[in-house]
Amino acid sequence: MNVQKLLDEKHRTRYWLVKEMQTTYKTVNKICDNTLTGLQLETIEKLCEILECQPNDLFIFEEK
Repeated sequence: MNVQKLLDEKHRTRYWLVKEMQTTYKTVNKICDNTLTGLQLETIEKLCEILECQPNDLFIFEEK
């Protein structure tokens, strides 16, 4: 996921994202550190709204 990069580009912190998403710091850390094992569509939608981006912007696609 590309969330930490998006936060950096917007000069926002993880703490800010926790408050905006109304979730726990543990969840935001997992999202930003790419250790999340599952992601609900509602969470993707919320991230897009908060970070003002498209779903494609949240993910890093690597060609094999």
